[in-house]
Amino acid sequence: MRTCLFTSVALGLTLAAGETNALTDQEVLDAAPARIREHRMGDLTVRVIDAAGRPIPGAVVKIEQQRHAFLFGCNAFMLNAGRDAEFDRRYADAFSGLLNYATLPFYWAGFEHTQGQPGYARTDAIAAWCAEHGVATKGHPLVWNHPAGVPGWLPADLGEVRRLSDERVKAIVARYAGRIDRWDVVNEAADPDRFQNRMSAMLQQAGLMEVVRESFRLARAANPKATLLINDYQLGEGFEKVIRELVDEQGKPLYDVVGLQTHQHGVPIPVSRLWVICDQFARFVVPLHFTETTLLSGGRLNSERGISFEGREKQFEDSNPAGEAKQAAAVARFYTALFSHPAVEAITWWDFSDRGAWLGAPAGFLRADGSPKPAYDELLKLIRGAWWTRAELTADAAGTAALRVFAGEHWVTVETPRGKAEATVTVQRRGAAEVTLRPGG
Repeated sequence: MRTCLFTSVALGLTLAAGETNALTDQEVLDAAPARIREHRMGDLTVRVIDAAGRPIPGAVVKIEQQRHAFLFGCNAFMLNAGRDAEFDRRYADAFSGLLNYATLPFYWAGFEHTQGQPGYARTDAIAAWCAEHGVATKGHPLVWNHPAGVPGWLPADLGEVRRLSDERVKAIVARYAGRIDRWDVVNEAADPDRFQNRMSAMLQQAGLMEVVRESFRLARAANPKATLLINDYQLGEGFEKVIRELVDEQGKPLYDVVGLQTHQHGVPIPVSRLWVICDQFARFVVPLHFTETTLLSGGRLNSERGISFEGREKQFEDSNPAGEAKQAAAVARFYTALFSHPAVEAITWWDFSDRGAWLGAPAGFLRADGSPKPAYDELLKLIRGAWWTRAELTADAAGTAALRVFAGEHWVTVETPRGKAEATVTVQRRGAAEVTLRPGG
């Protein structure tokens, strides 16, 4: 049974020798609104004209955001699980009411429990629900040597293990092209010796980085439009080395995104330290996704013992009012800091509800009965409130109304005595968009 004191040290977040945080927690948060305005917004101009092309002053212009460009997500492992209809309804409604991004499970041992019988039906159903509700998707993970990623039926022939792994990458990415276009291709390559099994032996025999690079090449060939992530919890030199070596013969990166895990089953990571991490990995000049984030609403039952990642004993308190208040405050700080950093483009929570949560931890935005915790409400106020554009303007003498809006998709409505006109407009962050509407003509 592997145990670990899950602290900043276990996460690989210790400061390097001589390193200091340039900003305090309060400085990061105080400057966040200005950074958010700079990096998460763009300019939208609406021009209102009549059939002859003349401006219509005084037109009422309404702008209502429909979708964020930023990916606010969570794993959707418990979505419509079919065991409790009322819980399923609460889970699905709360998910679509808050988030626009979902991670779907592709752990090899569970996805293909019996060789040759991959669990496509369940995954297809989740992907279909996501498409229906405007939720972007990512698959996680394709290659991993954790026991969850190692089916018991893998053969002893390590060359055959390599072939089966390669075929799995190609088949899954190709099958879901257009439905799932983001992939955690290789998971936790910075610590390949944690587990000893046939996948681990294959990685050692074939060469870790050879397998990592080839897995990315195969995923790219299977879906050239896919966004490919290298994902890890070791946020130190080991992961940086993997990223530096994950390049083709010309030195061009084989990855599109760097994925950073931040499970915090103990004390929350200070936002000043998060800022250092963002700057550290922004040096690779690709977007950063915080792929697995956990903050708890109940404490450890025995803080003297390390967390067991394989045992089944109860290790955490149930969610409780005091813990929920702390979780809500930590969630607001975490999301505010990361949403304000220009390199970050996605945050994925882990898990959405306490029911079925990893390690049995009270990690969810929902309690075990599906009711929302304060953390859900606080994040809703940000994602669909403070960071959501709703405005009503009046066109000026030139028939123009202009506004700085949050990046994403917006519904624009113009009303005049002559009639009404509508349009959907997408605004890029730090960009500008313009739409011309002719009400009644």
